[in-house]
Amino acid sequence: MTQRSLQHRSRRGSRWLAAVPMVAIAALGLTACSNGETATNEPNSTSVPAVWSAAPQPGKVDNGAQPGAGAQGDAAGAGLTADLVNPAGSKVGTATFSQVGDAVQIRVTAEGLAPGFHGLHIHSVGKCEPHSQDPSDPSKIGDFLSAGPHFTNSSAETDNVMASGDLTSLQVGADGKATLVTTTTAFTLGELTAGKGTALVVHAGPDNFGNIPARYTQAGGATGPDKETAATGDAGARVACGVITAG
Repeated sequence: MTQRSLQHRSRRGSRWLAAVPMVAIAALGLTACSNGETATNEPNSTSVPAVWSAAPQPGKVDNGAQPGAGAQGDAAGAGLTADLVNPAGSKVGTATFSQVGDAVQIRVTAEGLAPGFHGLHIHSVGKCEPHSQDPSDPSKIGDFLSAGPHFTNSSAETDNVMASGDLTSLQVGADGKATLVTTTTAFTLGELTAGKGTALVVHAGPDNFGNIPARYTQAGGATGPDKETAATGDAGARVACGVITAG
């Protein structure tokens, strides 16, 4: 064999010998992993690093337990609905109520309403009847007065502040259609179906939420909102109503 061949074989043998320790180390690592060693995220640990995936495990449902997933997970649970009808009995919209974290999310879609802002409130009785008596004042008769006054739960303050049932106003476009998504922590889904139930009411005009500055003087010299304004926001007649029921 020539001197050149011997040198070439020697170099190949050296590279093979150098690779042996690396193979041994890898094999040792595999052995440690197969011995049931628990994965960990602790710093300076010699254990196998933990593996995390954002996807839920197969066959399991993500109920929103992870931070940031609450809105999607909780909203997928059981909710409430209300079909909005006008005094003629025609359906003009739908509302859904879903628990999203600590809040109730309300989504309203409507059509066939007059353009502009409309007061939107939860009322205290789950009854929507045209030309009906107000249960809190039988002398009053009008469309959907059967739904009673604004809903107010036991923990709410009502002295010139928003009642529990006050919601964001519904803005209707020139085409008579509207979509609103809003959230509130003023009540729970359970409170909406307790007792006599509740109803969602759309009013003819905007709600001023009792926002009458003290510079405006009432008859008799009093300032700020009067009792009627504080109670209704001067939103006017009830043009649509829907009983809130389990979805």
